[in-house]
Amino acid sequence: MLLSKYNTPVPRYTSYPPANYFHTYTNDAYRNAVEKSNAAADNHLSFYLHIPFCRHLCHYCGCNSYLMARPEVAEAYVDALHREIDLLLPLLHTDRRIAQIHYGGGSPTVLPLHHIRALNEHLLSAFATIEQPEIAIECHPAYLTADNWKELTRCGFNRYSIGVQDFNHTVLQTVNRRPSCLPMEEIFAILRDTDARINLDFLYGLPHQTVESFAESIAQAIALQPDRLVTFGYAHVPWVNKRQLILEKAGLPSNEEKNRIFAHTADMLQQAGYVRVGMDHFVRPDDELNVALQTGRLHRNFQGYCTRRTTAQVYAFGVTGISQLETAYAQNSKEIPEYIDTLNAGKLCIKKGYDLDRNEQLTREVIESLMCNYRINWSELSHRLHLTVAELKAATAYDEKKLRAFADDGLITYTDDTIVVTTEGAPFVRNVAASLDRLMQQPSDKTFSKPI
Repeated sequence: MLLSKYNTPVPRYTSYPPANYFHTYTNDAYRNAVEKSNAAADNHLSFYLHIPFCRHLCHYCGCNSYLMARPEVAEAYVDALHREIDLLLPLLHTDRRIAQIHYGGGSPTVLPLHHIRALNEHLLSAFATIEQPEIAIECHPAYLTADNWKELTRCGFNRYSIGVQDFNHTVLQTVNRRPSCLPMEEIFAILRDTDARINLDFLYGLPHQTVESFAESIAQAIALQPDRLVTFGYAHVPWVNKRQLILEKAGLPSNEEKNRIFAHTADMLQQAGYVRVGMDHFVRPDDELNVALQTGRLHRNFQGYCTRRTTAQVYAFGVTGISQLETAYAQNSKEIPEYIDTLNAGKLCIKKGYDLDRNEQLTREVIESLMCNYRINWSELSHRLHLTVAELKAATAYDEKKLRAFADDGLITYTDDTIVVTTEGAPFVRNVAASLDRLMQQPSDKTFSKPI
């Protein structure tokens, strides 16, 4: 009953407002937002670098990815990244510290790895870091040899997110994804020698996946003892990526089967000692994400769950990269040639963005608290934001009638001072968040994915 009632399209809330609300934005507007960000209360530096290239394009992918370019284009792209870094860094106060560097894509590790090392050195030479910063990279294991992994460990990373998606070769073949070049045990041995932290990323809801088949992959993952295991639900958005229509022909699991896959996966991981954090992360009890969750301080940006210690203001480099600042979002061009040519001309390449008014900044804090911590404590949040509970609620679309309906269905419990998402309601936390979103109360042509 809950599935049929609440499995309706709603934002994923990796940002607020969601990225499909962005509009035309200028380089000058971005510079202005960057200058303001120097004075933000949480002003640690988080840098995101988007590497858009992939050797093969997976049919399920909704990311901004492109087939690997000719070597000279890839070289020009890396040069443009360095130029963009050089244009941004003078706008940032030099007493700020790097808390996080994250590489995403695409498949960042398809680049010759000396480029990755040089980019890290460029950023790390400009600022000091906080104690134990997170320097992370997303890795496609299909194309990395033992020597490649060893070279990668010399680039300065302390966290690796390995995109497994599924160990089942039939599933991988159907979605056009190559399996790992090396046995995963060998990869772990190389990375563990450097005391690195390892994430394994999985995707459920793909053709040929069943509760039983996916459980076999999760059992293999548990045996490896990763620090974090992430189980993303496949978002079917063929209007974003037409290749996903291929998966429709192959046959996608029903929403009910997809829900059962996740529920069984969560049970397996919790029985193995992992703690669920947010919608899709499972971590060890002493992981700082779990510590942040227990204290209501879990945070999220486009790169995933994090803590306020490791990220605050996010500055993005590369095509489609989105900077997430206190007062604004700004996104680069999606076109690789335009990005390269514009940076070669000494200009930033901002195309879209959004300036948040005060109510939207407050709503972002409320929705982020709910999405990350599965609860809102209005008094605690209002104290941190220096305003009254009434003012904070008034900034959102707070509606007790809607909350009562969620409570009657067992999705939440609530009082005047709290909203707490129940275990049964966790899959539908996006629906609860949407009820607090003024933008969702207005007529709109925006499209979203379903929670399950």
